[in-house]
Amino acid sequence: MKGNQKLIETLNSLLADELTAINQYMVHSEMCASWGYEKLHQQIEKRAIVEMKHAEKLIGRILFLEGLPVVSNLKEMHIGSDIPKQLANDHAAEEGAIAAYNAAIKQAGELNDFATREVLERILNDEDRHIDEIEELQDQVSHMTLPIFLTTQVEGK
Repeated sequence: MKGNQKLIETLNSLLADELTAINQYMVHSEMCASWGYEKLHQQIEKRAIVEMKHAEKLIGRILFLEGLPVVSNLKEMHIGSDIPKQLANDHAAEEGAIAAYNAAIKQAGELNDFATREVLERILNDEDRHIDEIEELQDQVSHMTLPIFLTTQVEGK
């Protein structure tokens, strides 16, 4: 099915966002593992895997619309040097993703491409969960203080 070229460009932009998020989350995840914060490592790694599934869905939709997925474009990554910076950077990335998905959903609806809109809405729901999880961690840091929070992220051996 030949899709709207502007929508395919939007989907490729979203794909670039997802590929960037995967990389940012994987670096943050591995940093946490290196520091011994296994619980944070696992949580961030799971988020990266969800983002990989988003990229896969976007690639599939672009191909369905007879477009060419562009996997060589990445946006600017923001790697945090400590946990609070990582959380802030990840939160900003999710805020940007939510705004981009809302705009893309509107665009797909205006073009009467309701199947694409549905795919984007499902991804948006995951992004909403991601920002909620990040805000939960930020709240825990705020309530407990960073040192106490970090002690809860070490997995006993």
